[in-house]
Amino acid sequence: MNLYVCTIDCIYKPNYSKIMKLSVLFIGIILLFSLQSIAGTPDSKYFSKKQIKKVMTKAAEWQLANPKHNLYDWTNGAFYAGIEAAYKTTNSKKLLQAMIDMGEANQWKPGPRLHHADDYAICQTYVDVYRIKKDQKMIQPYIERMNEFMATPYPVKEPSNLITWWWCDALFMAPPAYVKLGMTLNDKKYLDLNDKLFKECYDLLYDKEEHLFARDNRYQWNQPKVLKEANGRKIFWSRGNGWVMGGLVRVMQELPEDYKEFAFYKQIFVEMAERVAGLQQEDGLWRASLLDPASYPGGEASGSGFYCYALAWGINNGLLAKDKYLPVVKKAWIGLNGLMQPEGRIGWCQPIGGDPQKNFSAESWEVYGAGAFLLAGSEVIKLK
Repeated sequence: MNLYVCTIDCIYKPNYSKIMKLSVLFIGIILLFSLQSIAGTPDSKYFSKKQIKKVMTKAAEWQLANPKHNLYDWTNGAFYAGIEAAYKTTNSKKLLQAMIDMGEANQWKPGPRLHHADDYAICQTYVDVYRIKKDQKMIQPYIERMNEFMATPYPVKEPSNLITWWWCDALFMAPPAYVKLGMTLNDKKYLDLNDKLFKECYDLLYDKEEHLFARDNRYQWNQPKVLKEANGRKIFWSRGNGWVMGGLVRVMQELPEDYKEFAFYKQIFVEMAERVAGLQQEDGLWRASLLDPASYPGGEASGSGFYCYALAWGINNGLLAKDKYLPVVKKAWIGLNGLMQPEGRIGWCQPIGGDPQKNFSAESWEVYGAGAFLLAGSEVIKLK
């Protein structure tokens, strides 16, 4: 009997040592999963608000320390649009002062060409700063130039330039400036002028089959000697279409949804967004030529930056489905971060031009590349 009891006791006596080891292991597993949940995926580091502000500040400060071109130039119009977006994101007094200093250096004037859309791009920032400081001198030269513009007929110099905005880049340069002024002054004449000129450009250059813009009429498929890519596809320049999508965002964010032409701008935006999203490459970026990526290896910063900006804005404002477009935006932002060089320079930016190019590398930079990066960050940080 005693032997029996001893046997049973030996068999069923709890092994506290093993239980403790199992408990420690179990707790360790739970802790590991908890830490992974807190840390998120390896890519989550790109999307913390602190990190986004950090890289935006780094890019902005490097570019401000390395100026390029006349401050009234269209290139700086795009850059300072990014600076204004970075100021709103970071509330940096240094960035606000940089915009004021730029305006003072330009005497708050547009560029010198009366009818050229490029010379109004910088006026976007003038209006933005005026909204903060309420100093009339910041927009008065722009108002006077617009009055002269509307009173002076557009001179047709070449058969190819029959309309005022005959190249797609123009749709980033002038429309946001016109609409910002119209909304600020509550004066519809600027909005009406923008609608008219925008629609002329749309009718000339928008390909309703591809849902993309030709850069200008040299690239329209119905021309007798049209230029085309090595693979036989139509030429659609990445940054050119990035200009358009960025311009559409900056127009729509100013207008109320019940504005008479809001649906027109929205339709173009939604169509282009779907087309562009489908042309993103595996690294999250877009190639200089949208329909012939194989001929243009390497992701291009400026076009990719504007697409990231526009698609993120579309999600944030309910125009694009989050489940469909958020993965595109996340890949794009990670890809753009990979283009930033250690000092803050945004590399892999195609130089100034009017068509797809191959002559750029990690060393290639332009102020509009930094501007596109800053605009993208200003919307990515709002994603939920």
